[in-house]
Amino acid sequence: MESVQRRRVTVQGVVQGVGFRPYVYARATGLGLAGHVTNTPEGVVTEVEGAAAAVSAFCERLAADAPPLAVVEAVDHCEVPVVGGAGFAIIASRRGGPARTLVSPDTATCAACLAELADPGDRRHRHPFITCTHCGPRFTIVTGLPYDRAHTTMAGFPMCPDCAREYSDPADRRFHAQPVACPACGPRLRLLVAGGGRDPYELTGTDPVAEARRMLARGAILAVKGLGGYHLACDATRPEAVAELRRRKCRGDKPFAVMARDLAEAERLAHIGPEERALLTGGVRPIVLLRRRAGGPGPSEEVAPRSPDLGVMLPYTPLHHLLFGLPGDPPGPGLLVMTSGNLAGEPIATGEDEALARLAGIADGWLTHDRPIHVPCDDSVVRVCDGAALLVRRSRGYAPLPLPLPFPVPATLATGGDLKNALCLGEGRRAWLSAHIGDMDDLATQVAFERAEGQLESVTGVSPVLLAADRHPGYRSGRWAVRNAGGRPLVRVQHHHAHVASALAEHGLDGGHRVIGVAFDGTGYGDDGAVWGGEVLLADYAGYTRFAHLAYVPLPGGDAAVHRPYRMALSHLRAAGIPWDPDLPCASSCPEDEFRLLSRQLELGLNCVPTSSMGRLFDAVSSLAGICQLSGYEAQAAMELESTALGSAAPEYVAPESAAPGAAGRAAPDPEPRPYAFALNSPAPGGDGPVTADPAPLLVSVVADLRAGVDPSVIAARFHAAATALVADLCVLARERHGLDTVALTGGVFANTLLSSACARALRERGFTVLRHRQVPPNDGGLALGQLMVAAARGVTDPPQRGEAHVLGGTRQSA
Repeated sequence: MESVQRRRVTVQGVVQGVGFRPYVYARATGLGLAGHVTNTPEGVVTEVEGAAAAVSAFCERLAADAPPLAVVEAVDHCEVPVVGGAGFAIIASRRGGPARTLVSPDTATCAACLAELADPGDRRHRHPFITCTHCGPRFTIVTGLPYDRAHTTMAGFPMCPDCAREYSDPADRRFHAQPVACPACGPRLRLLVAGGGRDPYELTGTDPVAEARRMLARGAILAVKGLGGYHLACDATRPEAVAELRRRKCRGDKPFAVMARDLAEAERLAHIGPEERALLTGGVRPIVLLRRRAGGPGPSEEVAPRSPDLGVMLPYTPLHHLLFGLPGDPPGPGLLVMTSGNLAGEPIATGEDEALARLAGIADGWLTHDRPIHVPCDDSVVRVCDGAALLVRRSRGYAPLPLPLPFPVPATLATGGDLKNALCLGEGRRAWLSAHIGDMDDLATQVAFERAEGQLESVTGVSPVLLAADRHPGYRSGRWAVRNAGGRPLVRVQHHHAHVASALAEHGLDGGHRVIGVAFDGTGYGDDGAVWGGEVLLADYAGYTRFAHLAYVPLPGGDAAVHRPYRMALSHLRAAGIPWDPDLPCASSCPEDEFRLLSRQLELGLNCVPTSSMGRLFDAVSSLAGICQLSGYEAQAAMELESTALGSAAPEYVAPESAAPGAAGRAAPDPEPRPYAFALNSPAPGGDGPVTADPAPLLVSVVADLRAGVDPSVIAARFHAAATALVADLCVLARERHGLDTVALTGGVFANTLLSSACARALRERGFTVLRHRQVPPNDGGLALGQLMVAAARGVTDPPQRGEAHVLGGTRQSA
């Protein structure tokens, strides 16, 4: 007779809220095993008892055959004493102890639920909250762990007998699906409309969704409650509706995202490759940046002015599908603007009272419901670069999935930057980036930051003993860290070092060898007090050497230069010794009074901090070429420069292998226009300072091309080629001097796929290993991960006394 065995199996990872316990139940009963399964703070714990061969078969493919939404990180099992008994049960979840299990992200509605939604014979026909074990809300409704209905915002909706029967039936698709509900027991949808001079009131006696669809078709702007917050929606094909939404939201020229009825509608708007198609139709359903089809049908030009790209997503909630209409419904818009429910710069609205107050004056109506959103979560934004996804904003569908770390870290909190803020918690070999929080200059965003930090601690069980923050003394994220250190050490991390460290961590490098980190962005506080942003660092986690950077130019007026690119162009021209002649677009765009004041300001150096920013150089060239003179949103001038370059038929110039220092990217003289060039200036013999890249020769060439009538698209393309050549030349120089052959491309400038792709190709042709961001944004949305890794790598000795903030920082001396 075969021996009987009992084993305890602990599964860690994303295993709660994804149907793992029902899967275990079916697997165990199918093998004739007795025992039980439960959720615990450590993960899913199972005990199985029966014939040894059956117990072994249960354990062998437990991870490999897991449900589609599960992410199994570890399976541990051990033999325990046999207790006898028959049958297998799912028992109540255990609480207590630190949380160590992982919460699933929110997931798009599955095909089975969509079929029921459209089936007149199904009891959930047209139910706006239809869900099952394999789809629906997760992270945004979790209030605590273990993941049970009592610890979600569905706790206030007791199940009706029919739902309770499905929930308790191991053979049912909704077995232990925590958000399960139906029209009899689930959340209630309603439509509120703004009345002239009176408070919003509920429309009764009509189908809220059908009336909302009619309102959209008539050109109204609606606030629509989604998974992680409210969207503001309007018909994307009605120019007057889009323009009015832009005006009310104070959006400037920043592109809107659109939601298409289906994939066929999306394909009429933009070019969609297999990678984009998988992103659009998968379980995450982010906003995907797609190249627009020229001259084809599509949204109003007001949706994305002067942009070759269009941010597109497909419906991911039952309410979205109903809003577009089921077969047989009266027609409505097939393409909707879907933008975050907020004023520009504010966090997304999540609660009904908040949405009614904050979106008054923007929305004509509110399609809302009474299922609370516990965790705000904006839509994620992704683009495809060289056949792989590049995250621009990591939020819904990705948060709070952890990132594996190359070495164990103490319990650490990193607060990120002040733009595109996301914070990061880490412990052991895991790090959790929060959902996108936003720009910290708004008080409401700072409140959202505080709340997000507490929520992330609660779902991860990490109680940080170490803090990390940017070195900028004025960053609100850093000030929060100082105020809340509470005696814990606080490590200040240089901005661009954090960018490089983020790339290293994403690629699993343990920091045993330095890399060449090319960190290009708009702004970062430098060790010398200047605004850095065009940096080449030789770095590991513990420290860095500044090997090269763009030559300093004055940043006249700080933010004024960011919002008015012509100021940056004029500053660069002055530094290059080029007169501000009126035939240059940047000079003619500057108002006369400001022109005189700016000249005097630069002459005296008043409020002119030096900057080495590559982002600001992109702005300057965009203005100089006559492309963008006023920037209404972050990186507008640079994005329009990239857009213009993509329209060029000019050949892509790549630096020749033998390009000499001092003439980066220059070809041999010939009668044809030459590629633009930076001048590389090395320190004097015996000196140990960084190489500087002076754009003066490049600017001389741009001015010459302008006066020769060269099209701005060709100028933009040649500038991108020059930046590519500069990266290649500096990396070759770093390899010659220091023997390094791995390059990390990081910073917000590398969200520019034209530049990123060209640099990666040029570097690989020269024998480099190239690291680019995929799972973590290259911009400041990924900064906190790098801060965490740097803080952990430095280690902390002699912790401060309670009530002090022990601040550590600094760089490695030049090697």
